[in-house]
Amino acid sequence: MARFSLVQGFARNGLAAAGAVFFLALVGSAALDRIKAADGGARPVEQVSGGLSGDERNARLNATRLITEGRQAFRHDTFGSEAFWGGLLRLHEAIAAAVSPEVALSVGLKVDSQAIRGGLMRDLEAGRVDLTSPATTVELLRRNAVVGVQGFFENGELTSVGIQCALCHSTVDDSFAPGIGRRLDGRANRDLNVGAIIALAPNLRPFGQPLGVDDDTVRQVAMSWGPGKFDASLLLDGKAFRPDGASGAVLIPPAYGLAGVNLHTWTGWGSVSHWNALVANLEMGGSGTFYDPRLHNAEKFPIAAKTGAGNVRNDPDRITPKLAALHLYQLSLPAPTPPRNSYDPTAAERGERIFGGKADCARCHVPPLFTEPGWNLHRPEEIGIDSFQAERGPEDAYRTAPLRGVWDHAKGGYYHDGRFATLGAVVDHYDAFLELNLSAGERADLVEYLKSL
Repeated sequence: MARFSLVQGFARNGLAAAGAVFFLALVGSAALDRIKAADGGARPVEQVSGGLSGDERNARLNATRLITEGRQAFRHDTFGSEAFWGGLLRLHEAIAAAVSPEVALSVGLKVDSQAIRGGLMRDLEAGRVDLTSPATTVELLRRNAVVGVQGFFENGELTSVGIQCALCHSTVDDSFAPGIGRRLDGRANRDLNVGAIIALAPNLRPFGQPLGVDDDTVRQVAMSWGPGKFDASLLLDGKAFRPDGASGAVLIPPAYGLAGVNLHTWTGWGSVSHWNALVANLEMGGSGTFYDPRLHNAEKFPIAAKTGAGNVRNDPDRITPKLAALHLYQLSLPAPTPPRNSYDPTAAERGERIFGGKADCARCHVPPLFTEPGWNLHRPEEIGIDSFQAERGPEDAYRTAPLRGVWDHAKGGYYHDGRFATLGAVVDHYDAFLELNLSAGERADLVEYLKSL
């Protein structure tokens, strides 16, 4: 008998293994054909040319299979979350009644142009599609073209919606139009206004009941987040706002460049797989299994302790069988390369020397991971900021964020809550707090180096 936890709600979500990418390049399409006939890599594979043993061949086949399955799960698996977003929140009713493509794009939802090829694409190009009609949004859902959202249909009618990892952790390249293009997995969707989407739902009691507030209060809290932010801790500790009155939400992080990185998320809850399990069960509202006894701590996590979030058991379990593949796919996602002419190479070279020398950034942001190998957490007082968000995590600390691709997620600012609008502001903070005595030129060179990562 399935037990649906009231804490199951929000989406967050969340996520480059050079070896994994090498597997893909080496094995190729012929291996994919063999994977279809294989039984998970357990069957011995004959010795092959090039000195590869059967075990080595199996390892490469298995890696290719897992990455392929993980990509499918990341992009298309709802994990049963339609029971929450459609069945309980009834979000599909709001979509069918009031969410046109214009509205959907305005709240940061993205459209996969490869899912609308053919007649619909030609009509879009010719301006024959009504972008002010919710019926057009429903048609996009029918074609699985809305990144991170899946519609469910009966007799041609939209009857439910579920969400996917890609909702928060993918965007598009805008190759057709702003918000419409080819998928870019792992990129943080800093345009996505999760709170505004939640506020559209006709029924918010699944949020309000555990928090002990009415629907209007839930909407007020959700609308306080703004684009690119989400509060994954709200249904764990109930702290909607900071002591200074600002929202308790944090920036959606990227899901790329995580190979070799130990603790995941801004406050270091655990590994990528741990966070995937937590998010799929507790935030997305999927049907699976999750165990973390730290959430039994009623003083630190009163909402989670009350709702049983630390020990979730559902049958069927639609999440656990996907975790291995999802994990490897996320680890295979490289941080994006900086665009040409986006930084000054000469200044970046000087900045690299400052990074590893006078500024001593490399002490914590250890190349080539650009975070600490091992326990990559620091107390708030070590980095000169307040403890509010750190104390919402299990370790009362902040993770040393990996820096590769830092140029890519500048929208919304830096640090967990975007408190520093630019990389220059981050450098200025550490220069003052650590008394580095960097000159203006050294600070500028350091910024150019960060932009080059």
